[in-house]
Amino acid sequence: MNAIITASALERETAGPRPPVLLDVRYEMGGPPGRPVYEAGHLPGAVYIDLETELAGPPGKNGRHPLPELAVFAGAMRRAGVGADRPVVVYDGGKGWAAARTWWMLRWSGHPDVRVLDGGFAHWSAEGRPLSTDVPVPAEGTFTPEPGALPLLDADDAAALARSGVLLDARAAERYRGEVEPIDPVAGHIPGAVSAPTMENVAADGRFLPAAELRKRFDALGADSGAQVGVYCGSGVSAAHQVLALAVAGLPAALYVGSWSEWTADAQRPVATGHEPG
Repeated sequence: MNAIITASALERETAGPRPPVLLDVRYEMGGPPGRPVYEAGHLPGAVYIDLETELAGPPGKNGRHPLPELAVFAGAMRRAGVGADRPVVVYDGGKGWAAARTWWMLRWSGHPDVRVLDGGFAHWSAEGRPLSTDVPVPAEGTFTPEPGALPLLDADDAAALARSGVLLDARAAERYRGEVEPIDPVAGHIPGAVSAPTMENVAADGRFLPAAELRKRFDALGADSGAQVGVYCGSGVSAAHQVLALAVAGLPAALYVGSWSEWTADAQRPVATGHEPG
């Protein structure tokens, strides 16, 4: 199953006999709330999901976007009409990070058929496709999370994988090098991690590079089919986008949800700086 779907293919599917559940997860870190943006116009039939309260727990020692309580996540999915017997398509404003976090959580918790709209709302609306301001109230879904379908790392796992396999740092390269850190208390990277900025997975229009190009990119980073691969970022959101890009390339990868915000919450954990993994 492909992990992404084009706008044209999604429009055909929504008009077909088995339309997918649509989830709108528009979110910008530090930006305005996504709900008003959703209410101003969204894909017809889409239900809004809030990343901060339904796809993440309260910030703390486990990072800025730790996993939410399973009951909270399950409730949000059922409210949106999600069931294991119906496909799901997720989109955000176009960056893909929030949509990828939703994709990862649904796949990790056992949903068999989830895709991300490539290019998100920005691409859909730029092509003049239909929008709606109606807020749907779907029938209650039946989704019951069964975690473990995708691999998940904690801090110790990430540290070990950086030495035994390939741990990709999905943040901007200057944050990896420790030249700047606008959010977390310490600059640098997990020792042994390889710099792999998420934004290099997409073209100028925000859509994913072709699978063959992504495969070539990850091969060059050491993340080939023979390697165990993990990904982290600042708080487990853009790293989910990297896991999605790896899936598009046909490469499985584990997600370190706590990421740098959890790693640096413990002053005893080592930190590397500079261009090299360390």
